[in-house]
Amino acid sequence: MRRPTLTRPTGSDVSAGLVTGLFSIPEGMAYAAIAGFNPVAGLFSGVLPVIAGSLTARTVLMVTTLTSAIALTSQSVLSAAGLNPADAGNVALLAVMTGLVMVLMGVLRLGAVMSFVSNAVMTGFSTGIALQIITGVLKDATGYQPHGHNKLVQLGDWLLHIGSWQLATTLVAVATVAVWALAHAVRRLETVALLVAMVVVSVAVALLGTDVELVKGIAAIPASLPHLTMPDWSTFGTLVGGAVSVALVALAQAAGIAPTVPNPDGSRSDMNRDFIAQGAANVAGGLFQSLPVGGSLSRTGVAVAAGARTRWAGIFSGLWLAVIVLACAPLAERIPMPVIGGLILVVGGELIWGRRHDVILVWRTSKLSTAAMALTFLATTQLPLQQAVILSAVLSLLLYCAQAARQARLVALVRDTNRQWTPAPVPARLTSRSVTVLHYEGVSLFAELPRIDQHWPDIGDAHQPVLILSLRGLPDVPTSGMIKLLRRRATELNHAGGRLILAGVDPPLMATLHNTGLANALGPNGLVPDDGPIMAPLERAAAQAEQWLTEQD
Repeated sequence: MRRPTLTRPTGSDVSAGLVTGLFSIPEGMAYAAIAGFNPVAGLFSGVLPVIAGSLTARTVLMVTTLTSAIALTSQSVLSAAGLNPADAGNVALLAVMTGLVMVLMGVLRLGAVMSFVSNAVMTGFSTGIALQIITGVLKDATGYQPHGHNKLVQLGDWLLHIGSWQLATTLVAVATVAVWALAHAVRRLETVALLVAMVVVSVAVALLGTDVELVKGIAAIPASLPHLTMPDWSTFGTLVGGAVSVALVALAQAAGIAPTVPNPDGSRSDMNRDFIAQGAANVAGGLFQSLPVGGSLSRTGVAVAAGARTRWAGIFSGLWLAVIVLACAPLAERIPMPVIGGLILVVGGELIWGRRHDVILVWRTSKLSTAAMALTFLATTQLPLQQAVILSAVLSLLLYCAQAARQARLVALVRDTNRQWTPAPVPARLTSRSVTVLHYEGVSLFAELPRIDQHWPDIGDAHQPVLILSLRGLPDVPTSGMIKLLRRRATELNHAGGRLILAGVDPPLMATLHNTGLANALGPNGLVPDDGPIMAPLERAAAQAEQWLTEQD
């Protein structure tokens, strides 16, 4: 697969950028205001950071901007450090430090860690984030602020208090969803359905004089571009841990974008390069009045739904927002909040609907994967997001270890009529003066030992049995528990007058077996190195075993 390049923009990129830029006005300001920051900082988070992120990211459609989770985590970090979230110097320092942490993680290629996050965990996490997106705009869409200590409780409270919904606000949101659905059903309007719904309903609200909250109710939009703001480096030491927390939350949110929104041109995404791109967006944005940012699943969903085809959609989003701020600030202030709430409900619903196949796949795969998906979903909707990220990582690790341990097994190898090695069931017992060949499949985890020990053939009363254990392809050096198991089995075979031979031993494993003394316990030619053709070590081991049996006569 090729690397993504900066191709020519398409018409749909221009329109998608416009829709995304317009969304950035109320959504960015609302996220900042909810977390106690200056709403203008949320607005400016959609200008320079989006352009910098879109220019450098390997996930070409990813929009790097402020999210509700990042805003709330940033506020929590600054408050815990005893710093004022309204101080521009503190905000700039946190954004720049978060960016530097992201760049460092990308340079150290820690993006590979995200590869170990299982599909089950990522499905639960992404679905939980989508639900957070929906619950975050319920007040804008209906005028009722749901209460509760987690997102599921808030959703239930919102449904139970349907009588408290404001009629005008709810009707505007419903009309927005309806206009979107009609426009989306028309093939030529499908890619700009979000923009059509926003413009049509906003104009209708203005003409009818409907009394609903407007963007200007959050804060006035300044008709100027962001200016240079220097970080307050005196508080650097108090924000190191907080910057790492914000970076992890942002990167965890962005991790679900590449698999959800693959590059349309078929080019390859790169998690490490995406880390660096988000870091660059934070450093650049932090110096120009932006809050910490990261890959936004909701804003990316808006861009994709509006017809984004290349990275130019994100670039145009930032450029359009800058133009709107400079030339059309009064008009942008007239966008009704229920319109934004209705369209975000559409975006969140599409994100959940887009995950339905993954949910069904995990459900049908195994009970363990289903449990991991459910726990991650619950954690994402009920715990602070930084805690949910840690829990997700732990669940992924446990799931990987459990699945790897369950896959470990011993397979017998026997010669067919053409003298080729073929798999066969492991014999229950060894036989006298014969060679038994077993192949080990596993990753050397200690959890595998009971399964391996259980399927090891019994010696019984066999005399001079020889067992060859093929270890070729072993992913890692065995644990101390595996070494102890091999030593015990070698001793048992020695007592029966036989021996154990290990075939396909690579250099690291060879060094370990010599250092632990197991090589001496196996005796001469007890280790056959992994070199030559695939089956060469096994053939040499079999020849040595036959020769040894002959010498015992």
